[in-house]
Amino acid sequence: MEKKKNNKNFNRFLLLWSGELVSAIGGGLTSFGLGVYIFQQTGSAADMALVTLLAFLPTLLLSVPAGVLADRYDRRLLMMLGDGCSALGILYILFCIQRGGASLAEICIGVTVSSVFSSLLEPSYRATVTDLLDEEEYSRASGMVSLAGSARYLVSPILAGALLVVADIRLLLVIDACTFVLTVICTGVVRNGLAVKAVEEKEPFFTALRIGWQAVTEKRGVLILILVSSVMTCFMGAFQILAEPLILDFADSATLGVAETVCACGMLVTGLFLGMRGIKKGYVRVLSASLCIAAIAMVIFGLKENIYLICAAGFLFFAMLPFANNCLDYLVRTNIADELQGRAWGLIGFLSQIGYVVAYGLAGNLADGIGAQMQIGVGRGAAVVIIVSGAFLAVIALSVCRIRAVRELEHAAQE
Repeated sequence: MEKKKNNKNFNRFLLLWSGELVSAIGGGLTSFGLGVYIFQQTGSAADMALVTLLAFLPTLLLSVPAGVLADRYDRRLLMMLGDGCSALGILYILFCIQRGGASLAEICIGVTVSSVFSSLLEPSYRATVTDLLDEEEYSRASGMVSLAGSARYLVSPILAGALLVVADIRLLLVIDACTFVLTVICTGVVRNGLAVKAVEEKEPFFTALRIGWQAVTEKRGVLILILVSSVMTCFMGAFQILAEPLILDFADSATLGVAETVCACGMLVTGLFLGMRGIKKGYVRVLSASLCIAAIAMVIFGLKENIYLICAAGFLFFAMLPFANNCLDYLVRTNIADELQGRAWGLIGFLSQIGYVVAYGLAGNLADGIGAQMQIGVGRGAAVVIIVSGAFLAVIALSVCRIRAVRELEHAAQE
């Protein structure tokens, strides 16, 4: 009877995961299309980074209160509201373009609105995975979640590049808006088949926030891992934001789409492997090794304007991300109580992703500035920033496995 219940819950997870997969593809279409649109209009890596920052920052800032809400209210309902209402920002950008062209300011407004509502999604989604699955299924589920996330890099770029040959960005925005409908339906079906956990007494908001903070900080290793993650995301964010202007500086949007898809195939390969097999032991060692290899790939990526070398290095970089994400997810998830997962993931998401804000705020300006100062162009300026970021990431990666408090997290999870 228990096995039948577990199978049913895993099927619900698959339905929920399928909705997020479709949503990721739609979001990738918009992200790719807006990147090309802005670079063609301004030729500035800083402008591209600004839009990415505004698409990311509200989700980061609101992730903490969103995590508290995920522990106080129906998590599936919050996911439906977040997914459904985030389409408003996309529709606003579409309206502006349809009217005769969207300015940088109008695009910034649209992505900000979409990001504000999307902030409700992540803590509730991660906490729902915990609601649905047993501990032995976490690693497998984490691999599948990483695989769904990779769809925006694997499927979206080549699809968007092909569509931009025969249409313009408006078609990409329409497709993205339509994916939200399917995602909401999938989440609604899961919600109808899953009982809502009753909260007998709702503590004050800031009390709930304080309890979440205690859950994150009571184990020194968890806090150290989160802070290290924040530093790592800074260097990795610089790579992710500058890869597009680096390639667009010497190639067209169709080549960019193919290159991004080839690179993301690395995520597909390792995501499928982890989805089937997972990681059984040695999480800290795997985390350190995968990040070190990703750092080396970043250095190679920026060495030369050769699309084949860039694709090979990008493939290796993305192949390492599911391993790193899987290890981070397992080490943190197994060291926090189930009833605190929502608010904890909200705080974890905020702290660990601050590095992206720094990267998005500085990387584009650094690339533009270096390119102008050295008279080498925006693309090679981006390459310099990527190479330096890779070197720093390698140092951080090699340090992780030497931190005793982090190693103790793995021992505690296996007891």
